[in-house]
Amino acid sequence: MKAIPSLKAAYFRVFFLFVLVLCATSCRKINPIENNFKNQAFAKNDREETEVFFFISTANISKSIISKSQIAQKKSSDVIVQELSKRIEVQENQLLEEINKMATSKLIVITEINATHKRDLYNLIDASSNDFNNIYLDAMTEAICDQIELLETISRETNDKEILELVLRFLPQQYRLLRETERIKKQNE
Repeated sequence: MKAIPSLKAAYFRVFFLFVLVLCATSCRKINPIENNFKNQAFAKNDREETEVFFFISTANISKSIISKSQIAQKKSSDVIVQELSKRIEVQENQLLEEINKMATSKLIVITEINATHKRDLYNLIDASSNDFNNIYLDAMTEAICDQIELLETISRETNDKEILELVLRFLPQQYRLLRETERIKKQNE
């Protein structure tokens, strides 16, 4: 009689181990599929990385241009430069708003990562009233050129319809602002 309970216990142990092994192997079969879905969900390709770089870089340049334009509106004694800086600020605010909307829809968070424009801001703030307009116009020419280069680069490297529409809408305006900035710069020389 004592042999039967130990025999039942042995059968239960074997049955329990069999069920445990069966569950473990079935979980291993499901797990690679889950991992594959997870990897696909969080995988980045070169195009996505390029778009993220574009959003962040364009937003940083726009913030820099806006800051410089606000300083110019307060510090410049030339009415033409003040008007230009107002138009540039309005244009850049529109571009920044569109970039933020698109980035948010693509689940990209834009924070000011690159603070290289701070030196330019300090140079503008420290500039004497005689040199201010030239320093501002030089900084705007360089910043707008950088932004145009970004817009042209992303237009070649992406097939995203929204980004291409953004480029088509803002690139001609950026060229217009660049030409006007250069024209005013030549007049002030």
